[in-house]
Amino acid sequence: MIVDDSAVVRQVVRQALSADPGIEVISAASDPLFALEHMKRQWPDVIVLDIEMPRMDGLTFLRKLMAEHPTPVVICSSLAASGSDAAMNALAAGAVSIITKPTSGLKQFLEDSSNDIVQAVKAAARANIRRLARPAAGTPAAAPRPRLSADAVIPATPAGGLGSGAGMVRTTERFVAIGTSTGGTQALEAVLTRLPAVAPPIVIVQHMPERFTAMFAERLNGLCAIEVREARHGDRITPGRALIAPGGKHMMVTRSGAQYTVEVVDGPLVNRHRPSVDVLFRSCAKFAGRNATGIIMTGMGDDGARGLREMHDTGATTYAEDESTCVVFGMPKEAIRLGGVDHVLPLDRIPEAIMQSVRG
Repeated sequence: MIVDDSAVVRQVVRQALSADPGIEVISAASDPLFALEHMKRQWPDVIVLDIEMPRMDGLTFLRKLMAEHPTPVVICSSLAASGSDAAMNALAAGAVSIITKPTSGLKQFLEDSSNDIVQAVKAAARANIRRLARPAAGTPAAAPRPRLSADAVIPATPAGGLGSGAGMVRTTERFVAIGTSTGGTQALEAVLTRLPAVAPPIVIVQHMPERFTAMFAERLNGLCAIEVREARHGDRITPGRALIAPGGKHMMVTRSGAQYTVEVVDGPLVNRHRPSVDVLFRSCAKFAGRNATGIIMTGMGDDGARGLREMHDTGATTYAEDESTCVVFGMPKEAIRLGGVDHVLPLDRIPEAIMQSVRG
């Protein structure tokens, strides 16, 4: 179902979705109240929802859905493009993903982005509804394009070769690397808010568009005992701090003496993502080895699975979130399949694993 007060948006989005044989648009409504009338007759599998609408705004409608009848929702809003925190509020309320639309050139934008909309709806349809009842969020899948591996940003090092973390001596400088995607914003909040101020250093890749990561980090910083912020090139990885890779940039860990810092760099999409979890995890394998702990959590696709295996092979302890708590079990499932996971844990046990990582 499409819910948007713009007739142009309803028309173009309906055309884009209806062109895919796997999607049926059952209705399009100009506001949530009209939508609720339609939904009494047939409940949709996914809702594409605007935020600014008459009679009832999209955020109010979203919260009502999550409280009464959890349903995957893709937000399609111009508020995200303007930098408003309304988009972050939508993710916090339970939206699965966000499509940002401009305030001008709307029809052309929607036509150009039709594949993004289709892929976002398909990703939302696979979301774990039980987990959405506890608000979850993520980002839309990218349009199909040539699929590149982490080699495009950071070259692999032969096992045991010069620069490989496999022979890295265990030091007191240890840190945790986390990768996540669809459902990750709420999963990260659940984990980071349970950590004490003395938690080990954490570096995070969460698949999010530009502008969102800074808002997301700022929101978490206000909720957590640790410092949480968007990473800047050259930032030191220190205890009590979590660095989140900026949207639209890759983040890598590097080592100078006994200290670890992050590099924030441009580069092509890796596994159709930028930032990519595989890029972060490979850098951890290359420069930290057993001094790092790798954690892969909820997310669609397989970004991070190969990188986690590389971390595992260089001596890092690795974890995957259990299917029972994932919104989408894609990334953890693939990491487990590749043999790169030492332990599988539900979400509520991951904070304990993070704290244990500096004691082992």
